[in-house]
Amino acid sequence: MRAARSALSGMAVGVLLAVAGCGSDGDGTPDTASGSLEQLAARARCRPEVQTDAAELRQATCDKGARHYVLVTFTNARGQAEWLDEANDYGGTYLVGGSWVAVGTARDISALRQRLGGTVVAAASLHGGHHGHGG
Repeated sequence: MRAARSALSGMAVGVLLAVAGCGSDGDGTPDTASGSLEQLAARARCRPEVQTDAAELRQATCDKGARHYVLVTFTNARGQAEWLDEANDYGGTYLVGGSWVAVGTARDISALRQRLGGTVVAAASLHGGHHGHGG
């Protein structure tokens, strides 16, 4: 089980490495944003309501009209990879930046990408479609 978990974490890290240097891919999206939770929220034009303010990550909800999503910033790539690994079990659509993740509906994430850049990732693709835990 531990080896499988490690392999899955490695896949999440692979996604992060692919995203870390990501800029605009010519489709009109901006370069991938960076900065603090508040700076990302300002660029997204939302007011963050901080839910978690810990040393390794900060998490806030953002509402912008009918759109609702969660923004999470990380102090390091390992923390981001571990968070994505755990979040994969819940499904969803993620917008992944160099040191941050946004979670929301596919439609909300698509709109948010126009402000923050990043890469849209469906949870199942983080682990090659693997869901659940084996014994």
